[in-house]
Amino acid sequence: MSPGAPPEPARHTFRPRGVKRILPRGLYGRAALILILPVVALQLVVSLSFIQRHFEGVTRQMTGSIADEIALVAGLEAADPAAADRVAGALGLRLLRPAPELGPGNGRAWWDLSGRIVARVLDERLPELRALSLAAGREVVLRLAGQGGVAQDEAGQGEAGQGGDFGIAFSRSRVSASNPHQLLVLMVVFGAVMTFIAFLFLRNQLRPVTRLARAAEDYGRGRITVYRPAGARELRAAGAAFVQMRERIEEQNQSRNLMLSGVSHDLRTPLTRLRLGLAMLEGEEAASLLRDVEEMEHMVAAFLDFARGEGEGPLEESDMVALAARVAGDAGRAGGRQVVLRPVEGQPVPVRLRPLAMRRAVENLVTNALRHGSRVEIGLAFAPGQVRIAVEDDGPGIAPAARAAALQPFVRLDGARNQDRGAGVGLGLAIVAAIARGHGGELRLDDSPGLGGLRAEIVLPL
Repeated sequence: MSPGAPPEPARHTFRPRGVKRILPRGLYGRAALILILPVVALQLVVSLSFIQRHFEGVTRQMTGSIADEIALVAGLEAADPAAADRVAGALGLRLLRPAPELGPGNGRAWWDLSGRIVARVLDERLPELRALSLAAGREVVLRLAGQGGVAQDEAGQGEAGQGGDFGIAFSRSRVSASNPHQLLVLMVVFGAVMTFIAFLFLRNQLRPVTRLARAAEDYGRGRITVYRPAGARELRAAGAAFVQMRERIEEQNQSRNLMLSGVSHDLRTPLTRLRLGLAMLEGEEAASLLRDVEEMEHMVAAFLDFARGEGEGPLEESDMVALAARVAGDAGRAGGRQVVLRPVEGQPVPVRLRPLAMRRAVENLVTNALRHGSRVEIGLAFAPGQVRIAVEDDGPGIAPAARAAALQPFVRLDGARNQDRGAGVGLGLAIVAAIARGHGGELRLDDSPGLGGLRAEIVLPL
């Protein structure tokens, strides 16, 4: 590692805290939440403030009216039971003789909000009320105190009337608004319909954002997809800026490639003349100069490979297994040392990449491993959404603090990776990292768990 090389930066992972942990991460989910929350909050406020008060008022009025009718029947019950029967029938009330036995409380269910109002109004308006029951659901049953004693009929039996307790039953619909849930149902249904309509409009506004994100992601992976700015004015401006940026980058790439072609020709031609001239000379000095020319050719080739970046040519469906096998075979024959291709992990699938550029990247890793170790292994693993190709060696490896610097161009590590097995200009790993980034992936450096040296792994998305 060079003295001025920066340490490896720490990787920070964003972890949401508090409420953010339960919020949706996607744009559609957050937009739907922004759309639905106000609608639900509005319905709750209207339901609790307006609807509840409205139905409480209606229930209080209806209960007060029937309380007056019950008071009238109770007065007739003490004086003329027959007249009480006639009036109760005309008013839709049902007299109960003898009086029903009602337990303590009113038997109201917890969800029966209007029953609380009914019980309160009847207790306020009917002093003779002893007990009531709302447990029947569709009927209200009251037990009322009569006036005076219990009358005797001709058979000597006590007659409910003329002072004895009696009961009155009437339909629950007489004191509660019919179908009070209809307004709530209408609110929920129309709220859902309006939310769905708003979501359709919102989706049309969000679709250009997702298309722009997809086009930017494809371009980051080296693919140029057709994209036309659409949507709102701000989205069209962002899309047009992206298209202009992509066109400028492509123009710069074309200019760079043209320049590299000229530089390659201009540099290689005099070097070739020097090589031919030195080959005709004899002696140790000529041999030394010839080695210098070869080293210069190697340096020029490395510079040009680095300047090309991810390489030229379109993306193609390629067989990574066959590519790794060819690299392993060629490297083993050329280096005279053992290069092992481990069994493939996972189910192999075609990968879209630039075959020549990716082969150059893997060859650089293998050459770097052969320069610093005696045994090299190539591993290929397919996982959901990604493919990993790793090159491991049994060399000295790279210290964790120096791995970030090893990926920088023109950095040569001294000490950890010896330099006596071949010349280098510090571009091998930088070229591999550039090719990996051009395919939307990355190059990772780690310790080899099996060989003890360096593990260089290219991770590509599928």
